[in-house]
Amino acid sequence: MLPAPAALLLDFGGVLAEAARHDPAPPELVLRLYNLTGGVLSPGDINRSLIAGAAAYAAWRDLDEPDELGHAEVWRRFVTTGWPQRAQEAVRVNAAKLSYDWTWRNTWALRPGIPEALRAARAAGLPMAVVSNTLCGAAHRDYLAKAGVGGLFAAQIYSDEVGVRKPNPEMIWHATRALGVPTETCWYVGDSYQRDIVCARRAETGAAILMRSRRTAAEDPAAYAEPDVTVDDGFGLRDLLPF
Repeated sequence: MLPAPAALLLDFGGVLAEAARHDPAPPELVLRLYNLTGGVLSPGDINRSLIAGAAAYAAWRDLDEPDELGHAEVWRRFVTTGWPQRAQEAVRVNAAKLSYDWTWRNTWALRPGIPEALRAARAAGLPMAVVSNTLCGAAHRDYLAKAGVGGLFAAQIYSDEVGVRKPNPEMIWHATRALGVPTETCWYVGDSYQRDIVCARRAETGAAILMRSRRTAAEDPAAYAEPDVTVDDGFGLRDLLPF
């Protein structure tokens, strides 16, 4: 039996929303980069750089890195290495908008049961916050607003905006400070043993809840701390709420 929460903290990807598998080099982004850099690289070169960069950045994200990289540093380190200096500078100057475009998914959709769980928590007066690693939190924030649930959150904490990333417990502490509640009274809900459950244990939340997703299936649960409860979707989370 979980202790009743004083606040609910939720990851974005795999918990609030999920998207279909994404092309790391969408044609519209390739074209934008081609125009932005004055055609000094071919579309094929840009395409290959984005694909390789996405893979390298994904590998870096799976390390236990406490600090987040800034937008310009992500592009410099993982995508534009070896590009002509003029092209690198054009990307650096426009890194924030490019990061938004690289993050945004047209196929994002709220996970089943999430609207119901969020509205049940809201009806019970339970404050909520998003706590998410991401290249661009602005894209997540805009999606949640578009989906009609952004206004349900009292705070949204994104790694690119606060400069740290899960499993650094500071991510969760940012949220609990913003909500004005003790961390040990909060539930944290994530879809990754490696990032979310470890983060919740380090932060000493009242409960660490795992919501299964594609990412969950790719992890070895024996290698990480166990969650207090595992649910399949938002309906499972709603049914845990003691209200």
